[in-house]
Amino acid sequence: MIEVSGIRVSLSQLDGTDVRELAVLRKALARHLRLRPEELVHVTRRKRSVDARKKGDVQLIFTLRAELPGGVAAERALLERLSSARKANGVHMVDAADKEFPAPLDRTPRDQGPIVVVGAGCAGLFCALSLARAGLAPLLVERGDGVARRAQAVRHHNETGQLDPESNIQFGVGGAGTFSDGKLQTGTKSPFHRLVLKTFAEAGAQQRILWDAKPHIGSDVLPGVVTRIIEMVEEAGGTVRYRCRLVDLEIGDGHVRAVALRSENPETGIATEERVPCSRVVLACGHSARDIFELLREREVPMERKTFAMGVRIEHLQADIDRALYGPSAGNPTLGAAPYSLAVHLPSGRSAFSFCMCPGGYVVSAASEQGGVVTNGMSYSDRAGDNANSGLLANVFPEDLPGDDVLAGIELQRACERTAFGAGGGAFVAPAQLVGDFLHGRPSPAAGGIEPTYPRGVAWGDVSACLPSYITETLRAAVPEMGRKLRGFDRPDAVLTGVETRSSSPVRVTRGDDLQSVGIRGLWPVGEGAGYAGGIMSAATDGLRVAEAVVTNVAEGLHR
Repeated sequence: MIEVSGIRVSLSQLDGTDVRELAVLRKALARHLRLRPEELVHVTRRKRSVDARKKGDVQLIFTLRAELPGGVAAERALLERLSSARKANGVHMVDAADKEFPAPLDRTPRDQGPIVVVGAGCAGLFCALSLARAGLAPLLVERGDGVARRAQAVRHHNETGQLDPESNIQFGVGGAGTFSDGKLQTGTKSPFHRLVLKTFAEAGAQQRILWDAKPHIGSDVLPGVVTRIIEMVEEAGGTVRYRCRLVDLEIGDGHVRAVALRSENPETGIATEERVPCSRVVLACGHSARDIFELLREREVPMERKTFAMGVRIEHLQADIDRALYGPSAGNPTLGAAPYSLAVHLPSGRSAFSFCMCPGGYVVSAASEQGGVVTNGMSYSDRAGDNANSGLLANVFPEDLPGDDVLAGIELQRACERTAFGAGGGAFVAPAQLVGDFLHGRPSPAAGGIEPTYPRGVAWGDVSACLPSYITETLRAAVPEMGRKLRGFDRPDAVLTGVETRSSSPVRVTRGDDLQSVGIRGLWPVGEGAGYAGGIMSAATDGLRVAEAVVTNVAEGLHR
């Protein structure tokens, strides 16, 4: 198969339809390879990105793959011909095979109990799916609900201010990612990336995620996608239990021996607890499972502080962001709503950055504890909302925290969330402030030209009172710098809504080269909560990587 990178297409050649795009790409690829369009078969997009550096001539850049009728021999001959003519730049042969799920083991262990996967976020879902397809019949437990009940709980919270601590935007099938747009771009590199994207597409996500440089699924599509992945786990032999929490971890002689699980009937509220003997536990609990971190501390499972980030959500009009990034091409259906990514490194040594940017999106209430306001962002698949929003964050370093408690970062998060709850006046109303007022250190009395989208409503005032001074000072210094990078970012009536505290885990459950917990055999920490991922893709790939390690561990045990 031939792969060609750097194929440029002017936006003026496209009309926003897939049919037109593929026709234009076939012709462009044929010209590049000095062939006729009909000599190419199975032309596919591998990557598509936007080059908007010249606002008057926005271009799309593609990496394409194609086969020739003569197969590998014809493709090699073409490459030699192009090389001799010095026209082979960006053209090379590739193996069409992508990494796949492991094949089933020839036999499975007996009398060792199930492999228990704790948490059905992206890390847990993909780990459980991989283990199930290897024939290991995992038990996947999730403290929250399946999609239908979870969506109902989120709607009820948004409408009434009543929170279900077990089923909300943080907890439930799909994890926090289900209600945060489903952004799939990542700065990490992994041979599992393509497998994750293909699995999402197989489960019902849009095919464009297979080639978009900044793919997203949308919070309207994701619930159906994660439901289908749950069905895949069950079809492959796994068992899934909702409203089921890990409440204890039994360790003996440095090895996992059993887990205690508490299950709750959502209809009656009656809870039952059981001990499940097992020798392998995958801990994919997510960054908001604070009770799990407290349990690990009690059981002396090795953990360490790590850098995390806190701040606020910032909202602009999406039309302004589109014009700033795309110029006269703003609004073109081929481009859609413009995303941005900003980072500023300050003389103080601190940095501020945008996070989880949601074009045409909405700020959401992401609380999981009573009495604490937490914000996040999401958008639907069409990204058609009036506002753009993003996390505006600064780092909290381990040395910023007092004492030596490994969970001091969690206590700082909790303190900021409770202060924000009080500043909002209760009922999960969030504090908000205009950027201009924030920069001048004065409270805001009302909205300007941008209406906040946070569903529980906002109380205008001073968000800086809800965060440590080193966070607010960093953000105040960074916003004008970001405005120089992205015109209008420092617009005085842009909206800040507080607080954003759950962008990443403040702790890392330390693991060794074999991916098992240091000093605790049979315990595999994985994903964002364990401190080894920072988004859907990195969490999913970490889940697959750990699953591969578990399968290898099981296979080695069978052949001893």
